Amino acid sequence: MLLCPGVGSGPESWPSLTDRGGLLSWYMRGTMGSDRPVDERNISLDDHVSDALAVLDDAGVERCVVMGWSMGVTIAAELALRHPERVAGLLLVAGAPGDSFDAMLPVIPKNVRRLVGTLGTRMLKQAGPLLDSVLHRVPVTDLTTFLLRHTGVIKPSSDPEAVTQAVSRFLQHDWRWYFTLALALGETRRQDLSPIVCPVTLLAGRDDVLATTESMSGPVGKLPQARLRVLPCSHYLPLEAPETVSAELDLLLDRVRAVDFATSEAFTPGSRSHT
Repeated sequence: MLLCPGVGSGPESWPSLTDRGGLLSWYMRGTMGSDRPVDERNISLDDHVSDALAVLDDAGVERCVVMGWSMGVTIAAELALRHPERVAGLLLVAGAPGDSFDAMLPVIPKNVRRLVGTLGTRMLKQAGPLLDSVLHRVPVTDLTTFLLRHTGVIKPSSDPEAVTQAVSRFLQHDWRWYFTLALALGETRRQDLSPIVCPVTLLAGRDDVLATTESMSGPVGKLPQARLRVLPCSHYLPLEAPETVSAELDLLLDRVRAVDFATSEAFTPGSRSHT
């Protein structure tokens, strides 16, 4: 399984999967201790897809189930579109396939969401040094975790220990670079997923303010092998519903095996059907 991370996140945001065998992932360029590219413009969608392929090639994996969270959904979807032979199935969680800024802030009129999201992110990028000076000094204690889990940022259904681990690393970002990455990947327009024929599962958070259910389900709903679940979660769905994520991944793996079996049977010489 390959996890396409959200901006500045990684497997620590998926507590139900970290103990499973066969999980591959990476950190986006310049985050979590990884090096920035020599040319700092090399952070486009093309570059992220190249990194995903490099991870698979390095591990000797020809084909697998691919997962994506937040803006990582855009990367996972693009990988499936460009290299369908490498993607056996897709688990897309709390993220729209492209046009991420248009998917944000459901309380704002749809015709200005992209503008507001882009301008807000640019302002946060400029405030990066100030955010560094504040957030790098925030102690992640039991009280910090309690406040995050009981003020609407992350749902109380999340595990305190998992939240502490994820937040401790997340707060240490170079925030100017973080929002630089978000702006670059957010430039991707809404992706046409109609060519995708592998099994797809979409998990949406009912209370997600960074990826509306509509923006996620619209591009996926007409796919022949699509499954949608809307959960009482925020954007941090992998932390809030880890058992559901794990169960849905198991179901997706079963669906992939069933499709592979049916396909191999259909095209085996001497079988009853070749269609």
